[in-house]
Amino acid sequence: MKEHHIDIKTKDGMMNTFVTHPEEGGPYPVVLFLMDAPGKREELHDMARRIGTAGYYVILPNLYYRSVREFELVRDEAGMKRMFELLRSIPNDLVMEDVGVMLAWADTQTAARKGKVGVVGYCMSGPFAFMVASRHADRVAVSASIYGAGLMTDKPDSPHLFAGGIKGEMYFACAEIDAYAPQEQINALDKHLSGLNIKHRIEWYPGAQHGFAFPQRAGIYDKPSAERHWERLFAMFRRNL
Repeated sequence: MKEHHIDIKTKDGMMNTFVTHPEEGGPYPVVLFLMDAPGKREELHDMARRIGTAGYYVILPNLYYRSVREFELVRDEAGMKRMFELLRSIPNDLVMEDVGVMLAWADTQTAARKGKVGVVGYCMSGPFAFMVASRHADRVAVSASIYGAGLMTDKPDSPHLFAGGIKGEMYFACAEIDAYAPQEQINALDKHLSGLNIKHRIEWYPGAQHGFAFPQRAGIYDKPSAERHWERLFAMFRRNL
């Protein structure tokens, strides 16, 4: 595997980004890996590597780059407060701009295949992955929200309002125990999407908690659920990329 720590220039600064892909063959289909609220870190680098080893060009950006180059969550009152300040600093539209920059940058890389891409977002990035599927519909062939929070809100930029524009395949992995995405919200989303002519799947993970896919989330990581989500992702990537 090859991996790089690079800076991608945006109109707002330098977006520090982890990139990984296989050493041989290529070019490889691009997969954008959008971080959860605790930020870009080695745990996510390892998850990106797992995707990369299956034959993909994975781009994992620090979405907090406008505020901080590195963020290491300390799980105390001050640390959680800072995390929520950071996540609230990046509305959907800013992330859509960043995705456009990443796609343009990927098109300049010889190891990255031009054309259709995949997107996966965890936690706070679930709605980003959802919105990317509509805002960049001509490029995004498959997008996945893994225990995404705020998928359907009363705000004018709620991603469900734009879902009718999705052209690719959309997947939602939903934890049964999730205060950030309660069942009534997901049920309402299911009803909304059922009225649209888009290819989508909402799947419940029984007994799983929010964060179940992160290996270092002590007491929450659930290996069977995590492996199921990998199975779903790779199957979708194979079908669409």
